[in-house]
Amino acid sequence: MFSLKANNVGGVPDSLQYGTLNVGGCLDIGSTITGTGGGGCVDTGQQQPYMYQQQKGTTSSGNGHFENWGDNSAMADNSQQTDTSTDVDTDDKNHAYVQQLENSRLRLSQLEQELQRARQQGIYIADGLPGDHGHSVAGNGALTFNLEYARWLEEHQRLIHDMRSAVNSHMGDNELRILVDSVMTHYDEIFRLKSIAAKIDVFHMLSGMWKTPAERCFMWWGGFRSSEVLKILGNHLEPLTDQQLMGICNLQQSSQQAEDALSQGMEALQQSLVETLSSPIHCPTGSDNVADYMGQMAIAMGKLATLENFLHQADLLRQQTLQQLHRILTTRQAARALLVISDYFSRLRALSSLWQARPRD
Repeated sequence: MFSLKANNVGGVPDSLQYGTLNVGGCLDIGSTITGTGGGGCVDTGQQQPYMYQQQKGTTSSGNGHFENWGDNSAMADNSQQTDTSTDVDTDDKNHAYVQQLENSRLRLSQLEQELQRARQQGIYIADGLPGDHGHSVAGNGALTFNLEYARWLEEHQRLIHDMRSAVNSHMGDNELRILVDSVMTHYDEIFRLKSIAAKIDVFHMLSGMWKTPAERCFMWWGGFRSSEVLKILGNHLEPLTDQQLMGICNLQQSSQQAEDALSQGMEALQQSLVETLSSPIHCPTGSDNVADYMGQMAIAMGKLATLENFLHQADLLRQQTLQQLHRILTTRQAARALLVISDYFSRLRALSSLWQARPRD
């Protein structure tokens, strides 16, 4: 049994010896970076323009718009008209209702086709569907990612099942290595999908709404903590050589430091947003101050855009931790490690289901 607990990681100094943490660049565990202390500032990178579009759809037919046409007051008014007028209005309403059903059917068909194309091409819906005024681009991207994640998880469970069978049957290292590499490649795929989805709806990715409630409870920046996963593996990888033990301990310490730096950066971003949004603007509804108000919002939006970069760095840390763990361990040890990680998250999902299905007094 070995301990992967890092020493003296309580605070993050101004200069950290670990992976390169550059919001606009990449993370490389094992090199030297300079972290930002509590009194420093955060370079949030390039600002990204945002444009909001809001449209309201109505159902029209002939000489007007039909809204709440089943209301009692509307029917009372109609009852005062002649029989001929009532028949005409009823026909118009029926026609509008049939047209609405047809539009809904076409909308559903378009959505299914778009989702199918997105799955085949490995991309997400970046433009609104034709005639779509009821769903935002972000909503389409979130829906598509949820579907893709469900398919990814199904394939992941199949790969884990095959690898478990191979380990239990004492399959040779060469054949087992192929299965281990397949699981690692599959992890790369989910990181790629998350990167694409974050460009469309970073808040959905940070919220983890595609996961179970229990998984979300232990999430950190849209996924698992690398340092915690390494702790979970502590009792499952023996025997380890001294070199392997040192490599894993160093990996856990560098992962912990990177996580602390990212959390510190997030705190700095939150503080910066608070200062921007709380800066005084006299009479924000007055015409003379509209420009100042919009300028304040533009600055805040630019800072908020860096969330995508933080999420990318967190996923990069997770991905590189798995890759370095794979390099440190033997093929059979790596297979056991991947099984332990998968079993842990599978039990979290099962725990969530049991909790939701528990008897309520």
